[in-house]
Amino acid sequence: MAMGRWSGYAWAGFEQSCGSRSPSPKVPPTWDAISALITRGLSSAPPKRTTAPETNLNTDKPTKPNHSMKTFAAILTTVFALGLHSSPVFGQAQPDRPARPVGQRPGPGAGPRRGVDRSSFFPAKTLPKDDREKAILEVLEDMDRNQRRGSMSVPVDDGRLLRILTESIGAKHVVEVGTSIGYSSLWFALALERTGGKLTTFEIDPQRAATARSNFKRAGVDKIITLIEGDAHKEVARVTEPIDLLFLDADKEGYLDYLQQLLPKVRPGGLIVAHNIDEQLADPRFIKAITSDPQLESLLVNAGASGISVSVKKR
Repeated sequence: MAMGRWSGYAWAGFEQSCGSRSPSPKVPPTWDAISALITRGLSSAPPKRTTAPETNLNTDKPTKPNHSMKTFAAILTTVFALGLHSSPVFGQAQPDRPARPVGQRPGPGAGPRRGVDRSSFFPAKTLPKDDREKAILEVLEDMDRNQRRGSMSVPVDDGRLLRILTESIGAKHVVEVGTSIGYSSLWFALALERTGGKLTTFEIDPQRAATARSNFKRAGVDKIITLIEGDAHKEVARVTEPIDLLFLDADKEGYLDYLQQLLPKVRPGGLIVAHNIDEQLADPRFIKAITSDPQLESLLVNAGASGISVSVKKR
């Protein structure tokens, strides 16, 4: 990195104090040149004096010039000039780092926003561990290609998040409100096959429920999934076993009712996950319920293009 014109004058004084002189203070030095000159300046003998040495009044002995301190002061002056002139705070780029506008600090608004494709930055995808995972993933890929349109299924990354949450807490019982065609259900199944758990899922639309059952059978997970068809506001009363993870992805204005009915059945340490939590779709009453209840710790996560709230029921 080279200096600009202003800091070149500090460089000229620095060279002179180290026993060297540049032809012009505008010649931009490199850090290697600075390092070499510092080494030479600190290790060399002080230059010969042309005037009488100063005398120490207490000893009547000549005072030895503090050449190292002069050099050190010049170093500080030069480094300060370099830093001031090339600091990113003033908008000039450092090597291998993009420039940032004056006064801008990195923060929540500086990174990728919702809807931005991050695949080139983080090209992760689910890789099958064995033949069972491969079979389920093949059905998921087929559903993504041929059944997604109009199904209101979660995006792929959201499904992957559901699988991660389920498997990480060792869930034995997941309750899903809003099966649709069973896309998110199969992501839960990927985890539940590992944890030895089961899924109870609710769907009000008969046609979607039929498609979901077919997909469960194709993936070979129909034995660990119970699909209850009908109005979930009434049917969730049939859930009697403790819930490890509750997933809400149905009518948004109904989230509060589902929460009030099922939260008492969520075990301590269990999770409540809600989909489509954003300014346009989320019910403010539900947001207030999960953020003002002392027994819940809630966080908003943007996975893919959808807002997802994750709440843990405190132990």
